[in-house]
Amino acid sequence: MTIAAIAESAGVSVPTVSKVINGRSGVAAQTRARVEAAINQYGYRRPSPTTRTNLMELVFDEIEDMWGLQIIRGVERVARQHGVGVVLTEFGPDRNAIRYWIDDTLARRPDCLVTVAQLDAEQHRQLRARGIPFVVFDPTVELPDDVPFVGATNWAGGRAAARHLIGLGHRRMAMIAADERILCCGARLDGYRSGCEAAGLTLESELVRRTGLTREGGESAALELLSRADRPTAIFAANDLQALGVYQAARRLGLRIPADVSVVGFDDLPIAALVEPAMTTVRQPLVEMAVFATELALSLSRGEPTPQVGVELATTLTVRQSTAPPSV
Repeated sequence: MTIAAIAESAGVSVPTVSKVINGRSGVAAQTRARVEAAINQYGYRRPSPTTRTNLMELVFDEIEDMWGLQIIRGVERVARQHGVGVVLTEFGPDRNAIRYWIDDTLARRPDCLVTVAQLDAEQHRQLRARGIPFVVFDPTVELPDDVPFVGATNWAGGRAAARHLIGLGHRRMAMIAADERILCCGARLDGYRSGCEAAGLTLESELVRRTGLTREGGESAALELLSRADRPTAIFAANDLQALGVYQAARRLGLRIPADVSVVGFDDLPIAALVEPAMTTVRQPLVEMAVFATELALSLSRGEPTPQVGVELATTLTVRQSTAPPSV
């Protein structure tokens, strides 16, 4: 069965069939579905790549802090070991580059792809049609069952933060959370709430503030929480950047960490050990996650069987000097 025969059967041109086979854009959804049906009906076999490019691609929405650099370190470590080059793609704050990215990537035809940016179902389909395996890093949305991913035990990390603070004697604890639609952040809040409930405590709704995963967001939320007459004695932040904002808010209000308020972050970025006092935080093994994701993507590109589609690496609590028993 030739491409020309497929085109005749589907009532489209040969270039249109070629676009569908190669996962390119520029084909209407109904037309694409008609061509795919003809391909499946007549058993057309897509050509498989005959050569490897020895290139892989790492895709970000935006690289703006140490979180992204940790991921790059892990990917580069594995790529060097395998003699594979890394193409780094950044869509930018407004995702302006995503419009042209997929065509450029399909033209480069990397051996595989690790994506920190959350791609949509159509982009997943285009990559698969072109025979480019991909792995999603730390997914922020629910994925189809057949999409490979590497994440972390976010729920367990949130629970560990709550148990640590409760063990120190804290009873009035707050959390600076993020958009609940972000899967990992919702899991951290749920785990924290579960830890409180297991100890017979209630995480009061007025002590939960949702904001961006930034230092500025953390500072703004912490100013509200710490200005209350019944201020919390401890704050758990959804990431280390928010926790740094809590540090700044405490200083502005003349409060001491941990004497007046204990602070727990999430990620364990290098800066967490450098601030004063050094930050207690839930360690998310970003480098190890990136290593695992890259190994998985390269294995898929070689056609090797993989034992499982999704993997979550364990989070651990790193206790430093930003937490202590409440003073009152």
